[in-house]
Amino acid sequence: MYVADEHRYDKKMPIRRAGNTGFQLPAISFGMWHSYGETANYADTRDIMLKAFDAGIFSFDLAANYGPGTGEAERLFGQVFHRELAPYRDELVISTKAGFHMWPGPYGEMSSRKALVASLDQSLERMGLDYVDVYYSHRFDPNTSPEETAVALNDLVKQGKTLYVGISNYTAPQAMAMVKIFKDLHTPFVIDQVSYNMLNQKAAQDGLFDRMRENNAGIMAYGPLAEGLLTDKYLDGIPEDLNIHWSSQYIFDNGRDKIFHKLQALNKIAQSRGQKLAHMALAWLLHDPVVTSVITGASKPEHLAENLKAVQNLSFDSEELAAIDKILKA
Repeated sequence: MYVADEHRYDKKMPIRRAGNTGFQLPAISFGMWHSYGETANYADTRDIMLKAFDAGIFSFDLAANYGPGTGEAERLFGQVFHRELAPYRDELVISTKAGFHMWPGPYGEMSSRKALVASLDQSLERMGLDYVDVYYSHRFDPNTSPEETAVALNDLVKQGKTLYVGISNYTAPQAMAMVKIFKDLHTPFVIDQVSYNMLNQKAAQDGLFDRMRENNAGIMAYGPLAEGLLTDKYLDGIPEDLNIHWSSQYIFDNGRDKIFHKLQALNKIAQSRGQKLAHMALAWLLHDPVVTSVITGASKPEHLAENLKAVQNLSFDSEELAAIDKILKA
């Protein structure tokens, strides 16, 4: 039987707060988007999840559509949770989302009241939970009013099925339409999950970060390494067939050579800091206090260990930040 490391909160994993709310997260959250589903090995998944918790990572991020099939990642998470982590439920932040394709028909995606309610009920059943800590609208629904989506999320809080609510993949104007309604309803909105990395800064550039800051909400960054682009893997060249997440694909609009040269320059700064490029890329995301947590996936314990090295050096001086900014804007 698993017993958590009694020093898990003493291992230098920073804990960060979303605005002035009571909602707090570890600087690194454990994402189950990649590598977790019907083909995943239970023993390996158990091993890495427990190692993450022992390292101070108490936030687990899921969605109804994660896994090769609907809900497969949630099912796997639920198995590990009930066999090993259930005694620690009050320490954990477990989040899930609805909005991308979940099942056939018009209610199997987007953010109508029916889709959000049905999806959360299914997610809770798959994970064997009474509630989640955060429930997200996974993407903006152009055909459903923000009022319907916001009220549905608020009602799920009232029903005790989620403690907090979040939104994901919303632009700044879309997010602010929701925030206004959440304020009127006194909904505990705390977090906005967006694609954000050194090469893809759209979320910060369109004013979203400033709006969240003003409204005491945090940012959770996903895709922090651009699916491996911001690692040592491509320092010798970027293959033409490299595919990255749809939200970051635009970075190649001016050619791959330009990105390659940026990676080379960024790596020199990382080396001067005594870090690998990946470690610096993760650390850089956290230099802005509005970024409450960064989601990283890990299919092997060694991947997790590498991600954890990022929090060993989170400090940047003004010269480093200016040099990085110059490279990224070139």
